[in-house]
Amino acid sequence: MFTGASQFALVGVVGAGGSIWAGALAAGLLGSRNTLYGLRLSTLLAVRGWRRALASQFVIDETTAMAIARDDPLSGRFAFWATGVVLFVFWNTGTLIGALATHALSNPKVLGLDAAPPAAFLALLAPRLRAREPLALAIAAAVVAIAVLPFVPAGVPLLIVAVLVALFGAFRR
Repeated sequence: MFTGASQFALVGVVGAGGSIWAGALAAGLLGSRNTLYGLRLSTLLAVRGWRRALASQFVIDETTAMAIARDDPLSGRFAFWATGVVLFVFWNTGTLIGALATHALSNPKVLGLDAAPPAAFLALLAPRLRAREPLALAIAAAVVAIAVLPFVPAGVPLLIVAVLVALFGAFRR
């Protein structure tokens, strides 16, 4: 699964002593949010056949943010594909380097790499929060996610928030 949050969830659960099945479930739950992104991107990308199957592999936080931040559809499509290809190449290259370098570092936590995914997500989110409504939605989503966090498995708070925001969007119109 080409989605950083899912990969980190799998490694985090297994690394903490959980089973591979629990890790895979957490990864799958986190990755399932991408279906909501896919719904939004399907009209923008307007791809069919094998290109649609290829595009589905790139439906992640970063490509979605880059695509919908553009004002015209052509720029949005370019941003989606360029971001997807660049991230795929560099993410997998970085993963390979990290896997090969694990024996060179006695404690990788000292590098602070665990802060990179949340920081990247906030960097993608920040430009979208200039108006009051998106900012209020983001704050409400954070409150809901934090409130349910102790009661549900990993990945589920994000799904709950995604469903609530989608319902808000559907009923707002």
